[in-house]
Amino acid sequence: MTRSITIGLLWQTLDHPNLGVDALTRANIVILSAACARAGVTPEFVLLGTPGPRLPEEPYVRQGGNPGSKWVVLGRGPFVDDINRCDIVFDTSEGDSFTDIYGWKRCILQSGSKLIAMRGGRPLVLSPQTIGPFNKSWSRALARHVIGRARLTFARDHLSTEALHGLGIRDRIDEVIDVAFRLPFTRSERIAGDRIGVGVNVSGLMYLAAERFQMTIDYPGFIRALLAKLTARDDVEVWLVPHVLADCSEDDDAAVNRLIQAEFPSAKLAPVFKTSVEAKSFISGLDVFTGARMHACIAAFSSGVPVVPIAYSRKFNGLFLSLNYSRFVDGRASTNEAALAMIDAAIEQRVEVAAEVAAGLSVANAKLARYEAALVPLIAEAARG
Repeated sequence: MTRSITIGLLWQTLDHPNLGVDALTRANIVILSAACARAGVTPEFVLLGTPGPRLPEEPYVRQGGNPGSKWVVLGRGPFVDDINRCDIVFDTSEGDSFTDIYGWKRCILQSGSKLIAMRGGRPLVLSPQTIGPFNKSWSRALARHVIGRARLTFARDHLSTEALHGLGIRDRIDEVIDVAFRLPFTRSERIAGDRIGVGVNVSGLMYLAAERFQMTIDYPGFIRALLAKLTARDDVEVWLVPHVLADCSEDDDAAVNRLIQAEFPSAKLAPVFKTSVEAKSFISGLDVFTGARMHACIAAFSSGVPVVPIAYSRKFNGLFLSLNYSRFVDGRASTNEAALAMIDAAIEQRVEVAAEVAAGLSVANAKLARYEAALVPLIAEAARG
């Protein structure tokens, strides 16, 4: 008889308007399901993140309580009740939220939710994510306490591994890669026909608030210059591809992309995607891609599309360098002119860039195979109780 297991997915959400969070959740479920099959158990997944706009359609996934600050502080409520029913918990911190750079409240909420998950000896696994930075003495001590009690911690890049070592943590950790490299998709036919299909992901956050990231490139000016160059070419078809769809917030790519399309009407606007799978399937039909949303760039990379990420934080640098891929713009060190030149080169050298992407993808696949294999004995142990 097949054993069953209840798996908590902390800080993971399906149909999140930030398609990067959706991608992390869907891909992690794919990998965990494969590990469960190898362990001979049947999983039920409980989402313990900000609820999406719809209830999960998958019969093996249900929406659990929201890990809001009230329930974490009180140590009781729907979130705590749901997490207490789990046999094991896997936490992604929404990719990059286990840090103090977003303020003390968010750092304490992230840490507190993890400590609640581990109450009573329940195993907590920190799934592949950016770890740190932790710039304050209190946040370093808190992170050290949390990570020291986790069953396993997976960094998704070498800079996060260095952050772990800086905390004095070297046991029960491994460096793999972002799980979104395993996000499923259906490959689209070439979108632009005989022309070169170039996808441009304009980040609403970067376009409206780039100053908070200490950028050396003028991001709005860079975007306008890039689109002016691309739309002037007869051999290029430009697609604007939003990846965060939170209407009426500064995080919204879609609203900013609509404004930009009004300025460059020959650029086409991609459909409004409901899920990260739809977005990746669309991106897979492009010839070249560039963007400032990391998971939009991962969607391109993991579907074999030559890509030039525009990095605004170390999470980009660490992740792509971990794949021996250096064709990204460091937005905190580069100039507009250098960034434009790098994208020009990627378009002209797209065959060579595709080969570099393929080599990096083989590295990513090997890293995620190691992540999956490490989960099998943990899941089997948790299912035995």
